[in-house]
Amino acid sequence: MKPAIFMDRDGTLSHEVGYVNHPSRFRLYPWSVDAVRLVNRGGYLAVVVTNQAGVARGYFPESVIHEVHGVLKAAMDAGGARLDGVYYCPHHPSVGEPPYRLDCDCRKPRPGLLKRAAAELGIDMARSWVVGDRLGDLELAWSVGAKGAMVKSGYGLGEMTYHAPRWARPPDLVADHLLEAVERILDGDPAVPRGTGRG
Repeated sequence: MKPAIFMDRDGTLSHEVGYVNHPSRFRLYPWSVDAVRLVNRGGYLAVVVTNQAGVARGYFPESVIHEVHGVLKAAMDAGGARLDGVYYCPHHPSVGEPPYRLDCDCRKPRPGLLKRAAAELGIDMARSWVVGDRLGDLELAWSVGAKGAMVKSGYGLGEMTYHAPRWARPPDLVADHLLEAVERILDGDPAVPRGTGRG
């Protein structure tokens, strides 16, 4: 059993641009390949977990998700980084038509995507992290006994500024972006910010 660092996609690995309804709209942050490569070197599995309800809403076909993730994997390959798994939920509980209109277990913050990854990849949830830019990513982590890290990219800065004071539980780690979060997780002292750029 290995620990994993689960990463949200839009707003964490890539720029938050609204619905990515074409591969040309997908843009990785400049630090993302370095961050994933560091996860690989640190002995964690690197796993992407993302809600993609644009499919249920009819904004784009499910095939677009596969095209975008092909672009993502190619960028990682080119930079010497490896994603051990990419999991997504195309459903919405109240919008769209079957089979995508579905009150599923895989839409974050429900734990279905993480449970599937754990079963397929042999993941130790108690030693794992979820990194994302929304409260739902933290709730996802806590629902399976993992730790949750909030990044200030994407929606994260607004979440921390305007909503975090009312949360029942604070994030286990707050970082400016994914690379800083990974560095601090691997350093074993998430409370203390570290310099970025390693990897």
